[in-house]
Amino acid sequence: MSFFERMRTEKLLSFTLVVLTLCAGIVIGTLITVNWGVRAARDSQAAPGATPLVIPNPVELSTAFSQIAKQAEPSVVNISVRFQPRTPARVQTRRRAAPAPNGEDQGGDSGGGMDDFFYRFFGGNPFGNSPEMPDSRGAEALGSGVVVDRAGYILTNNHVVDGASSIKVKFTGDPVSYDAKVVGVDEPTDLAVIRVEGKTELSPAKIGNSDAVQVGDWAVAIGSPFGFQATVTAGIISALGRDIPDGGSSQYQHFLQTDAAINPGNSGGPLLNIRGEVIGINTAIATTTRGYQGVGFALPINTAAVVYNQIIKTGKVTRGSIGIRYKSDPNYIQANLKLEGLSEGVFVDTVAAGGPSDKAGIQPGDVIVSFNGKPVHDGNDLVSHVVSTPVGTAVTLGVAREKKRSEYKVVVGDIAQIFPEDYGAANQTGAVKPGVTSAKFGMTIQALTDQKRESLGVKQSGGVWVVSVEADSFAEEIGLAPNDVVLAINRQNVNSVPDVERIQSMLKPGEAVQFRVLRKSGRNGEWAPTYAAGILPSTVQ
Repeated sequence: MSFFERMRTEKLLSFTLVVLTLCAGIVIGTLITVNWGVRAARDSQAAPGATPLVIPNPVELSTAFSQIAKQAEPSVVNISVRFQPRTPARVQTRRRAAPAPNGEDQGGDSGGGMDDFFYRFFGGNPFGNSPEMPDSRGAEALGSGVVVDRAGYILTNNHVVDGASSIKVKFTGDPVSYDAKVVGVDEPTDLAVIRVEGKTELSPAKIGNSDAVQVGDWAVAIGSPFGFQATVTAGIISALGRDIPDGGSSQYQHFLQTDAAINPGNSGGPLLNIRGEVIGINTAIATTTRGYQGVGFALPINTAAVVYNQIIKTGKVTRGSIGIRYKSDPNYIQANLKLEGLSEGVFVDTVAAGGPSDKAGIQPGDVIVSFNGKPVHDGNDLVSHVVSTPVGTAVTLGVAREKKRSEYKVVVGDIAQIFPEDYGAANQTGAVKPGVTSAKFGMTIQALTDQKRESLGVKQSGGVWVVSVEADSFAEEIGLAPNDVVLAINRQNVNSVPDVERIQSMLKPGEAVQFRVLRKSGRNGEWAPTYAAGILPSTVQ
């Protein structure tokens, strides 16, 4: 090979090597650049190595509870009440012990009354945010309720509205607070019926049958715990027919127990079944902390419905009685039952003279074992039968006497007439001492005795003395005042407290009322006639 050919060959090889080296460098440089770029980009993230989250398309899960909430929430209301400042004497009146138990159950422990019951079970405060008893400065409180009628009627607890000078109702999704008035209350079951004013297109709740409830059933509570409106909680029915030992609960209260979260402010709201039907009215909790501990109590709706139906019909609850008393001490009961060779029944301790059982021939020492053919297990069982029977109805009682069985026809009577000392007007909620009666105009009146007439310096005959006038009441609105003497109402002379009650019972909401009154003149201190008049509000209290 010549010199020139050799040089040409070497140059070609050198060129090839250079080209290959350049290509390799480009490839390596590109790879290095890419790798470093990726690493630099990753190193610049706030969370290196994290993968973004991806939201899936919405998919409906279990809808049972959400459907219940949507269905029932429009029927559940928040209730806020205001109390006028009270004097120590009035506070003490509200703290009084409850009257003895129903005439069907005398001789047992009467407990501390409903005030004491809620003091224990709500840690001293049934409403959560404000004192159980308003002091001299007044107070506000919260509760719940459930609409049961398109006409604006709401079922709630008596302890939510008891003593309130004003009641406001709020609906879910509606910013307006509506005025409400009390239609009637029933202290033994702690129930109240109120009516909201000015709200249209109301949605009443579905009413269920609490007799169908079983332990283990789902339960949903809706209310305003601690003021948080439309709060929904769920649990199960923990027990049926629960009585509160030493809690002061009355013999008409046999609760549904639930572990659905119930807190102060839930009072008066509904307890629902899985179909969204009201099966109870949430009433109390057992707690040591004033909050939820898994033990809540609701009055069965079947009991509440009986009370509600009577209140909307007559404004009050009339309960039946067969005119006996029995003791609740278990040792006493078992000893007497054993003498008759029985394991269950109601041992008659005393019989009211002239009462239904006395007229039928039932005697102390008898054991009532059946009611219209149904076995009677204990006193609560008998009471349930009696109070669910209309007054004036004849029933058949199976009785064991000296180990022999007999049947007696007994006509159920009015407990207030059979046991007036315990259930007469002077012992009902809001009533006052004998001789003094609330006339439902928002004032307390008393008959004018000759001695009282002389002490007041009233020379004119007739009339009743106005002892006090409630704040924000109809009487206050039209200008009636303490120490006035009412002589006539709507031109009908008034000579006694029953005269006022009779005239008032005939008046209807929206009617005009005129009072002719004697009042002391500020200038010379003499009594002078004057008039006070106004239109009764939509609900007379």
